[in-house]
Amino acid sequence: MLTARSGPSMAQPEMTRVFLNNVDSYASRHIAQVLSGSVAGAAVNTNSDLEAELLSNHKRTFQVVGTVSHPSAVERPHVVEQYTHLNRDELLSKLMGCDVVIYNVTQHADQVEEALWAASALHSEVEHFSGPKLFILISTIMTWACSKPADPDDLELPFTDAIFWSRRAHPNFERHIDLEKRVVKMGKTERKLFSTYVVAAGLQYGMGEQIFHYFFKKSWLGEDGIPIFGDGKNIVPTIHIHDLASVVYSVIQHQPRPYYLLAVDDSNNTMEEIVKKIASILGPGKIQKKPSEDAFLTKDLSVMEANSLLVSLRMEAAYIKKLFSFNWVCQFGLVENIEVVVQEFRQTRGLLPVRLCVLGAPAVGKTTVSKKICEYYRLHHITVKSTISDTIARLEHAVRNPDPDEGNSTQDVQEQLSMMKERLEQNRGKEEDATSQNSLTNIIPEFVLCLEATEAFLLDRVLNLPESCVQEHNYEPENFSRWLAAYKEKQSEDDMVLNYFYEHDIIPLQFEISSSNEADCLSLMQKVIDIVGQPRNYGPSSQEVKEEERRKAAERLRREAQERAEVERMEADEARDRAAHWAEWTKKLEEVRQQEEEELEATSGPMRDYLMEQVVPTLSRGLIECCRAQPQDPVDFLAEYLLKNNPF
Repeated sequence: MLTARSGPSMAQPEMTRVFLNNVDSYASRHIAQVLSGSVAGAAVNTNSDLEAELLSNHKRTFQVVGTVSHPSAVERPHVVEQYTHLNRDELLSKLMGCDVVIYNVTQHADQVEEALWAASALHSEVEHFSGPKLFILISTIMTWACSKPADPDDLELPFTDAIFWSRRAHPNFERHIDLEKRVVKMGKTERKLFSTYVVAAGLQYGMGEQIFHYFFKKSWLGEDGIPIFGDGKNIVPTIHIHDLASVVYSVIQHQPRPYYLLAVDDSNNTMEEIVKKIASILGPGKIQKKPSEDAFLTKDLSVMEANSLLVSLRMEAAYIKKLFSFNWVCQFGLVENIEVVVQEFRQTRGLLPVRLCVLGAPAVGKTTVSKKICEYYRLHHITVKSTISDTIARLEHAVRNPDPDEGNSTQDVQEQLSMMKERLEQNRGKEEDATSQNSLTNIIPEFVLCLEATEAFLLDRVLNLPESCVQEHNYEPENFSRWLAAYKEKQSEDDMVLNYFYEHDIIPLQFEISSSNEADCLSLMQKVIDIVGQPRNYGPSSQEVKEEERRKAAERLRREAQERAEVERMEADEARDRAAHWAEWTKKLEEVRQQEEEELEATSGPMRDYLMEQVVPTLSRGLIECCRAQPQDPVDFLAEYLLKNNPF
């Protein structure tokens, strides 16, 4: 059983200073925004009674400080001080200056170690506290993932905070449960000065999403087959991020006796229910079940997130309901409040939907233009034909595979299917007009594009279409003429579709189609873009950005390699030319030298003979005598010797 204890009565100062780790992360950012916004004149996102109390009390306000995981130029007006790259001594100094320390470890596993250090460091400094301090650990329900059923005879009995001592963690979250136990233990020794709480939060949603963002984004982009990992029957405990912030706020304000609290809503939705609802509201509504192992192969999901999405726990936040009184944003979960959550998703991420309706005569090019618009704006392409086909396919699937959870009997589904097929056998043209007009009452487009063309152009275009296209659209001459006549007749009636838009102050945009070439199609698209504006949608994903960066890097390396190869080729050519020139010059030099030697040989022969016969013998004897005599003036001696011994 849970051991109750009374928390210290911490007097609220003029400004309660709250430390929160990683204030640039999803959960911590929104908790900081709610806490710092709880002042007179500020908007409180949760609209709770407790926060309304704050609005009327100027003295009870929070000053939020905290660490950021990555330095950036992003302004955070809800955080008065931001810290980056603090060493342990610097961080402890910041913690000591705060009245409340909150550590959120639901997103980043690397914060577990820092949270344990922070709690231990504060606990060891209790005697130096200037006043009581509160330590709140926001942990995860994954520390309950492997718990045994609360009652083996009643598997639907939910886990509650009262039996937190029996929880068993997922193997990958053993460090988290160890942290929880240590934090709880530290709060029992010096309760009057150092109180500790553990808030085990469900998977958070809302305000742009974090762990469920993968499914929201895929649905928003209109991708078919939104994946459900596993059988989808696992019950996923969840909580809206602002409701979690309200729980944290309530713990700070009231410091309840229970020190371990579950923070989950009342939904108990299965993963299949969650994904189906997201896909149906934001996208085409198609889902695809995949093996649970595929979750770990999905690049957009971390291992921690993949494990969390596969958890199955039925939980009830008994203490929160009993001890706190605040207005929930989404007490009954994501599925029940999907419209609110989707609106938050769009506003937070700046995803303003663009709805366009393309009208026009048969074969005027509505499908071609619509596809290009959808490709550019990344919109869902909805046609009457595809909608009817999908409806029939779902009904046939329901007949073949009845689901007792849906509440519809096989007979009911068969009746719906028969009714649909009977209506389709009626006059096709009138049925399309009625369907279009009725559907518009639920979805009002922002822009209506009306494509106009002459009858001669339409007939000529149909005659030049490929045979496969003619058969696909049933554009045989007799059928097409009948449809074109029916369209012209409807255009002359008072209840034509365009009148509906005029009544709702939506002016249809008229475009004259006179050609099917690519240049005219591009010109039409540019006109649409000029009117509608740039896409208000997701930019490239982080993976696409990385791939684009890799592509550009590879292209840059390829160009650099080509440039280096070109430089090397030019240098090689220059070296080859220099070598050839050097060889040629050396050859010519050798020829000149040889020629000079031959000329020298030819001119020096008689002189050499003369010297050898007439001069060298007498000179040699004179030099020998000079060496023997070693006179004081050898030159004089040699001259006299040559004069005396001149053979001539």
